[in-house]
Amino acid sequence: MRSLGIEGAWILEPKVFPDDRGSFHEWFRGTEFAEATGHDLSLAQANCSVSRRGVLRGVHFADTPPGQAKYVTCVRGAVLDVVVDLRVGSPTFGQWEAARLDEDTRHAVYVSEGLGHAFMALTDDATVIYLCSTGYAPDREHGVHPLDAGLDIEWPRGIEPVLSPKDAEAPSLAEAREAGLLPSYEACRAHYERLRAGGRPLDD
Repeated sequence: MRSLGIEGAWILEPKVFPDDRGSFHEWFRGTEFAEATGHDLSLAQANCSVSRRGVLRGVHFADTPPGQAKYVTCVRGAVLDVVVDLRVGSPTFGQWEAARLDEDTRHAVYVSEGLGHAFMALTDDATVIYLCSTGYAPDREHGVHPLDAGLDIEWPRGIEPVLSPKDAEAPSLAEAREAGLLPSYEACRAHYERLRAGGRPLDD
């Protein structure tokens, strides 16, 4: 795993072994994950989404602590996966990074608590699976509009974005900050340190 330009985000670029039967790769290794992040992956929930071309999901994040970290890969088709720094006070606040996840390279992305996550399906039947550090909690889940000019994410040209009603009504980055919805960098850093020390994340 190698770190991306945003603190708390990593990408796994595994070696894929193809043969006449298909292929094999290791999409998660606990030891390698712990060496990169400084802590084990706490698995509370595993999700799978299937999207037609153009579907845009996100930018989603959860209150931190406890937040919700995600380990994401695409097992069919392809998506453009985006990590956004939503932590107020972070040196990279408001910045984003993108990585293509697809069925050929088998890359995976780890998104720490407090960071925003989104992806756009580049193919029909794009199938994304992700491991989550906490379960779904509607009262702690939030979003920032993925087409917000303040973020200026470079989504692929020539593909019409398809948003859910909830994502289409999400606030801009500035509105979310003004409403006090965004996590603080200080709280997130303290949360990461607790994880590295082997402690359980706070639940409030």
